Amino acid sequence: MTEDHQALALLLFSAFVAVTLGITTWVSRRRQGSAEEFYAGGRLFSPMENGFAIAGDYMSAASFLGISGLIALFGYDGMLYSVGFLVAWLVVLFLVAELVRNCGRFTLADVVAARMRERPVRIAAGTSSVTVSVLYLVAQMVGAGSLVALLLGGRSEAAQAWTVVGVGALMVVYVSLGGMRATTWIQIVKAVLLLGGTIALTVLVLLRFHGDFNRLLLTAAERSGHGEAFLAPGLAYGGDWTSRFDFVSLGLALVLGTAGLPHILSRFYTVPTARAARRSVVWSIGLIGGFYLMTIVLGFGAAAVVGPEAVRGSNAAGNTAVPLLALDLGGGADSTGGTVLFAIVAAVAFATILAVVAGITLASSASVAHDLYASVRHRGKPHREVTVARVAAVGIGVLAIALGLLARDLNVAFLVGLAFAVAASANLPVLLYSLFWRGFTTSGAVWAVYGGLIPAVVLVLLSPVVSGSPDSLFPGVDFQLFPLQNPGLVSIPLGFLAGWLGTVTSAEAPDEAKHAETEVRSLTGAGAV
Repeated sequence: MTEDHQALALLLFSAFVAVTLGITTWVSRRRQGSAEEFYAGGRLFSPMENGFAIAGDYMSAASFLGISGLIALFGYDGMLYSVGFLVAWLVVLFLVAELVRNCGRFTLADVVAARMRERPVRIAAGTSSVTVSVLYLVAQMVGAGSLVALLLGGRSEAAQAWTVVGVGALMVVYVSLGGMRATTWIQIVKAVLLLGGTIALTVLVLLRFHGDFNRLLLTAAERSGHGEAFLAPGLAYGGDWTSRFDFVSLGLALVLGTAGLPHILSRFYTVPTARAARRSVVWSIGLIGGFYLMTIVLGFGAAAVVGPEAVRGSNAAGNTAVPLLALDLGGGADSTGGTVLFAIVAAVAFATILAVVAGITLASSASVAHDLYASVRHRGKPHREVTVARVAAVGIGVLAIALGLLARDLNVAFLVGLAFAVAASANLPVLLYSLFWRGFTTSGAVWAVYGGLIPAVVLVLLSPVVSGSPDSLFPGVDFQLFPLQNPGLVSIPLGFLAGWLGTVTSAEAPDEAKHAETEVRSLTGAGAV
């Protein structure tokens, strides 16, 4: 890219970082010592504010960069991510949002521990939440590295690595100083910027084809080199039965995983009532639904305007399709319009990454402090918990940086798909069983978490993602035993099965009184925090 691109994009990056650091500094002057203020922002956000923040939390680098890239490379099959991410919100709306807000305080473990022995349940749920969060963080780090590599001409691995380190450092600052209040306002600002940028690009793509979406699709198919196959199922997931099962596995993970994501669940605690939590989800569905419809236009637009070969040449995983599309729509690499539009899109994508990593880091550090630390040490010291959460944010940031550097050549949407699979396998079974099964026990809860978490992680390690193919993390070795890239098809049923087995084989009698109390509380809000 030209020096003009670099200078303008870096200027816009710096402006957003300055604004977000200003928000964080302003918020840090308020009292942040209480756990309720640090973890939940004092529960003072309105449904509209929280809806925008949820949308900002959910519309990640995977959504903006990865999905559009996959559609540009694989056409119809790439749209599975857009459809899956959106449909998942129906599960959240009908099964999770209001009930979780009524039953919990800060984390997923609060919901489960309401009717179980606390220590084993909190350790299991906390471990699972941190694992999912770190996987999700890695995807954001990879997106940041890809973006800056493109900005600097795609040749500077050192710059890519330092970008990952810089994003990690910023997210630690946001969480440590500002807590949930700063994180929420950063996500609201980012959601407005991202939606504005996406709308502008979508309008420009449609104008390029005079509003004829059919012509856009036909041009994309023609430039793809695959013809009509580009617009039909099977290009990425139809080659053999293994890829078809991968398709089903990915779909399950995307649709069921959202309801188990710790950073999404924690957002329901930032509003004052369960009704406000439900209205937050309605707001977020409207915003997220419009956004994912536009990613389809952007993906096919990148295929039609830029071409899959140029996208693949810039980044093999397709993560840079949208910035390249913006460059072309603005007039090309040497034009002022192209430079400005590219810089704006790159800055919006960077803002997206910073906002999402702040939310995920806060949720995972809350799990470390509120669940893991508090299970080992005695409860009742919220000030010490908050201190532990701030220290945990540093440790999680370091781990995410290291893994982000290792996985920098993988597609960010694909990496998020893995995080969704682990969330659906480990967190969703224990959440649904706790809310709806009267006979569920502590042993069943622990079995459900580990029975989904361990198989999901092990299957990923033994999959083509890690070894055995040229696109693997370790292409030079081969210890692949599991043929699917996404473990959801196997690990999600195993999580539900383990929870059932742990309950029916346990000598522990279910606590009927606590279940009745939890049921009334979840459905009516009586006694909710």
